[in-house]
Amino acid sequence: MAAPKPFSRLISHVILDLDGTLLNTDSVVSKVVKPFLVKNGKTWDSKKAHKLVGKTPYEAAAVVLEDYGLPYSTEEFLSMITPMFSEQWCNIKPLPGANRLIKHLRSNGVPTALASNLPRSNIEAKISCHQESFSAIVGGDEVEKGKPSPDIFWEAAKRMNTTPSNCLVIEDSLPGVTAGKAAGMHVIAVPSVPKKTAEFSTADEVINSLLDVKPENWGLPPFKDWIEGTLPIEPWFISGPMIKGFGRGSKVLGIPTANLPAENFSDVVSEHTSGVYFGWAGLSTRGVYKMVMSIGWNPYFDNTEKTVEPWLLHDFGEDFYGEELRLAIVGYIRPEANFSSLESLIERIHEDGRIAERALDLPMYAKYKDSPYLRNPLQQ
Repeated sequence: MAAPKPFSRLISHVILDLDGTLLNTDSVVSKVVKPFLVKNGKTWDSKKAHKLVGKTPYEAAAVVLEDYGLPYSTEEFLSMITPMFSEQWCNIKPLPGANRLIKHLRSNGVPTALASNLPRSNIEAKISCHQESFSAIVGGDEVEKGKPSPDIFWEAAKRMNTTPSNCLVIEDSLPGVTAGKAAGMHVIAVPSVPKKTAEFSTADEVINSLLDVKPENWGLPPFKDWIEGTLPIEPWFISGPMIKGFGRGSKVLGIPTANLPAENFSDVVSEHTSGVYFGWAGLSTRGVYKMVMSIGWNPYFDNTEKTVEPWLLHDFGEDFYGEELRLAIVGYIRPEANFSSLESLIERIHEDGRIAERALDLPMYAKYKDSPYLRNPLQQ
C-alpha cells in the first residue's frame, strides 16, 4: 500500500464515506439485483459490479439498465428495486475495522462526519441498524452536486464548523477520492475493488482496509490495541477438505501451505479483507496446531481469484490431502503486499510465522486452541 504523503498541518476532523467504506454493501447489491435480473431473463455478472462503486442511486440504476439491456426507465427501475434494498439494510455488515475506527475516533473526541452520495433518508436507515452516531451527516440530496464534486465534503466541514484543510477523508471510490482532493482535504483511499490500487494515485495514502488505518500518521491519537505486532479480531471459523493448490508452496517457496476450496465458504471470505491472519488449525486425526494464513490475491503471483492459504506451523513430513481442516482465525498481522523478489517474499512469510508463533502463546489467543469447533465444526 502507498505510504502517506507529507502534510503540513495536523488533522482535527474526519469525514467518512458509507457504502464500501464502512458497510459491506456488495453482498446486498448482488442479493437484490441478481434475482431481479433472473426474473428478466438476464444473468448477473459480478465483474461488472465495480462500475456501480461511488455512484449515486440514480447513476447506478442507469448503469445496470444499460449493461443488461433492461426495458425500464431509470425511474421505473428505482421504484421497483428500492423497496427490495430497504428490506436488506439491517442485513448489511460493517466492513472489517469500521466499528473499531468509529469508536476510536469518538472516544478520543475527534469530530467525525458521514458524507455519502446516497439520499439522507437512506443513510439514516442504514446506520440506524448499527446504532452509530456522527457529528454531522450529509446526503447526496442535500447538496447541488454529488461526488466527484467537492460540494458534499465542503458541506460536511461547514456543519462541523471547521475548514477543509483540517479534514481527513476516508473513501473507497475514485469519485470520492476526486471529491475529497477537490475540496482541499487530505484523503485516504481504501479501494473496495480488488487490485485497483494504482488507480488511486491522487490520494494522500492508499491502504488495504480500515484495519490498516494509522491515525498517528495524520496527527490523530493512535490505536492502542496492537499486541506484539498483531491485532486481535472477532474470531471466525471455516473448514473444508485439504486440496491441492498451485503447487508453489513447497516447490517454489519451500513453505508447505495447505489449501481449502474457497468456493465452499465464499460468503464468509468475502466479509473479511485480504491480508495475513493467524490462529489455530484442527486436523481430524492429528490434533490442533498453530497456523498463519493469507487471504486474497497474492500480489506477487497475481492470483485471479481470492484464495485462502494456511501454513500450519508444524513439520508433518507428509501430505494429508482430503483430510478435514478446521480453522479458528483469531488475529490479524498485516495487509497483502507485493515484493520485489521471491527471496523477500519468503523472508516476510517466515517473519509472519514467527509473529504468529509468539502471539499464539499469549492467553488471549491461546484460549482458542480449545475451541470445540477445531474438533467438530458443527459445534460452533
